[in-house]
Amino acid sequence: MKKEKRDIEKSYPDKQFVQKLRRLADAIEKGKRFQIQIAGERISVPADAVFNIEHERGKHEEELEFQLKWKLQ
Repeated sequence: MKKEKRDIEKSYPDKQFVQKLRRLADAIEKGKRFQIQIAGERISVPADAVFNIEHERGKHEEELEFQLKWKLQ
């Protein structure tokens, strides 16, 4: 099944964001798949995903991204 291109940025209240990070950290520690729903679509991140941290600095703002990348099957 071919998936459509997508680029969504979603904000969450602090408490929800922390809960999602906690679930992600637990999945990573256990070597398990992580599942999350974003804007109505369920995303399944495989246990062998690559993790990286990206920092961007512009003239008026900075951005820190925690990224998970994996190959589509």
